[in-house]
Amino acid sequence: MKLTRCLIICCMTVVGITGCTTAPPVNRDDICEIFEEKGGWYKDARQASRHWGTSIPVMMSFIYQESGFKARARPPRTKILWIIPGPRPASAYGYSQATNETWAAYKKATGSWGADRNDFDDAIDFVGWYNDRSHRTNKIAKSDAYHLYLAYHEGHGGFANNSYTKKKWLKDAAKQVSDRADKYAQQLKGCEKKLNRGWFGRLFG
Repeated sequence: MKLTRCLIICCMTVVGITGCTTAPPVNRDDICEIFEEKGGWYKDARQASRHWGTSIPVMMSFIYQESGFKARARPPRTKILWIIPGPRPASAYGYSQATNETWAAYKKATGSWGADRNDFDDAIDFVGWYNDRSHRTNKIAKSDAYHLYLAYHEGHGGFANNSYTKKKWLKDAAKQVSDRADKYAQQLKGCEKKLNRGWFGRLFG
């Protein structure tokens, strides 16, 4: 009985520690499958889109590029003497890979003081907020995934100074984001009506 009780307590502890962390979607290349698998994500994405004006496919493509939909993603550590793990190159963390400084600015601007970078709803709202700022500051259309992503990566000042022009790898990444957003948009056309009916409607639809 003592052993059984101990195992139950250990299991409850593990669930308590890991239960809030969501595993990445099985098929990240199909937005319909992502939303079918992750029940609340569509509602979160729709809310962020309505609030900030960036389309769901664009925001989802950003998160795919930044973290692969991994809740606790971080940049890989640098290496000291090619072997010893060193510090990380940036404080980026979570679905959106927001840095400490930019996340603090988001919380202050929106009043979302309890927001966490490893919560999907907060992360996608952050992406929408940042793209809204890019639109206001850099005059980038909210449908322009390519240039929105460059501003997302380089910052508004860096984008204004064309800091990305000699970074082929970054322009390639922005092209991938743009192409994926277009792909997601086409996919979403085929399932959005069903998603809007909610889980009960999808169950019997």
